[in-house]
Amino acid sequence: MESEHKKKVIIYIATPLELEEVKRIRAVNPKRIEVIYDPDLLPPTRYIADHNGVKNFVLDPSKEKRWKNNIARAEILWDFPPVASNGVEGITFAKNLKWIQATSSGIGQRVKYLGLENSDILITTARGVHAGPLTEFVFLCLLSYVRRLPHLQAEQKKHRWERFCGYDLEGKTLSIIGIGAVGRKIASIGRSFGMQVVALSSKQNTQSAKELGVDFLYPEEKLHQMLSATDALVLSVPHTITTKNLINEQAFDTLKQGALFVNIARGQVIDENALIRSLQSRRIAFAGLDVFTVEPLPQDSPLWDMPNVLISPHSSSTSTSENRKIADIFCHNLRCYLDDKNEEMQNLFDKTRMY
Repeated sequence: MESEHKKKVIIYIATPLELEEVKRIRAVNPKRIEVIYDPDLLPPTRYIADHNGVKNFVLDPSKEKRWKNNIARAEILWDFPPVASNGVEGITFAKNLKWIQATSSGIGQRVKYLGLENSDILITTARGVHAGPLTEFVFLCLLSYVRRLPHLQAEQKKHRWERFCGYDLEGKTLSIIGIGAVGRKIASIGRSFGMQVVALSSKQNTQSAKELGVDFLYPEEKLHQMLSATDALVLSVPHTITTKNLINEQAFDTLKQGALFVNIARGQVIDENALIRSLQSRRIAFAGLDVFTVEPLPQDSPLWDMPNVLISPHSSSTSTSENRKIADIFCHNLRCYLDDKNEEMQNLFDKTRMY
């Protein structure tokens, strides 16, 4: 019995997860895995699929000892563990770690910060899980502007009946930077609205415009040419060395007058001050923003009070189905891992590209 226990692969659930998903993971192969799930060592959640829990959650010394021991035993971690009470990253205690299943897709900066980019530790992401909710947010933003939702709400509040004219998405050019799983989903919906959909191609891309579901692909060096013909620009690109500050002041100035802008990528991909100036001058008619250079967005940021800005607190990707979808990926990957078929795992993180 003792030798059988030692052979088991230890999985530690390092961040909050619904019990039904824990049960699904345990059911993958009960004879070969041991899943450690200690809810009393995890912070209370603020909403479904909250991977961080309430702020300022601290374990007492005895519980923190158990928490460290759980991490130390783990061969596999569900998510990156939080920091210890003394500020040390929880990953430091993971002496037997071979694989991390992240609960996000944009983890490049986290991997770099933790010093894992040169390690042998496998990392898989939640890529694709958030495509649906993020796409819905993008079109919430675009439709709220073209169908003049703020005007409708103001008129309703005044009990006033005055007919008016809105705008169309049909026939407009939707430009996407970041044509991965999220970008392709956005492209699909854009085309269903009758938009012309174009995208910026990366140097690593080997797929054609048709394969990616867009009408035209611009090479990286033609970024400004694409922007000059853009009615609506959506960013869904990962934050890397090459994408940092990609949309700078010159890029914003190149955008078509009155363009719409939606950022679901990372705040560091843009020059936020240049965005503010473009919104103030109305070169950009409207911006839907889920991410910011500094998060939480500082109270004194001009963005809070701009009538042509919709702010989301980095929550557009979160939905009630999130953890179920991540668990689907994890369970598939766990079966591959147990069968020594790592090459068949989904969403393997590329430590060269950092996404």
